[in-house]
Amino acid sequence: MSNNESLLATVSLSRYFTRGSHTIKAVDRIDLTISAGEFLGIVGSSGSGKSTLLNLLAGLDSPTEGQILFESGSMNSWDRSRLARYRAESVGMVFQSFNLLSYKTAVENVAMALYFSDLPRSLRTAKATAMLERLGLADRLDHRPSDLSGGEQQRVAIARALVKSPKMLFADEPTGNLDQENSTQISELLTELNEEGLTVIMVTHDIELARKSTHRIIRMHYGSIVESHSGETE
Repeated sequence: MSNNESLLATVSLSRYFTRGSHTIKAVDRIDLTISAGEFLGIVGSSGSGKSTLLNLLAGLDSPTEGQILFESGSMNSWDRSRLARYRAESVGMVFQSFNLLSYKTAVENVAMALYFSDLPRSLRTAKATAMLERLGLADRLDHRPSDLSGGEQQRVAIARALVKSPKMLFADEPTGNLDQENSTQISELLTELNEEGLTVIMVTHDIELARKSTHRIIRMHYGSIVESHSGETE
């Protein structure tokens, strides 16, 4: 449950793309406040702007207009170094396609998230091992992605996002490539992590998943928020 303290907010946030003579308003003047400890679901059809919004909030893209506020401070004035530090320290990312390196083991994939920290290699490996064990993968540490199921690969990806102890987890269609059983397991894991205090922002096309897992759901259409209501966990 969120504690009503604003962690991340947007003010008239917009992201426009030019295609020939046309301007595509992927995100159009969005005002949004996300509380610390909240589980927010962002739903909408393909092309609604939900992934673009997620990328803006995660610092992976820059707005055309408007502001993003993190812990009440504006991100607009941040230089590349400060933005990189935000992504490295405050943000964990999970994607539909897992994005694991095929030639590295599970523990090596997770430890990579700590590569730019000042931790020695042995401690990075120890932290990665502990996180994988916590997520039920103690017997998969030395397995490469090709030897893991889809659900196991997504758990490795979640472990990689969590090992640096971020303040927020951004999940872009985290169950999109999974069967129903694995989808349920991943959604339960995200709920458990949120109940432990982690702020989760999840993009999904699965409205039932959003209803069961989140505190609040916003629905996007052509770059705008057209609906906002509570999820079943509120």
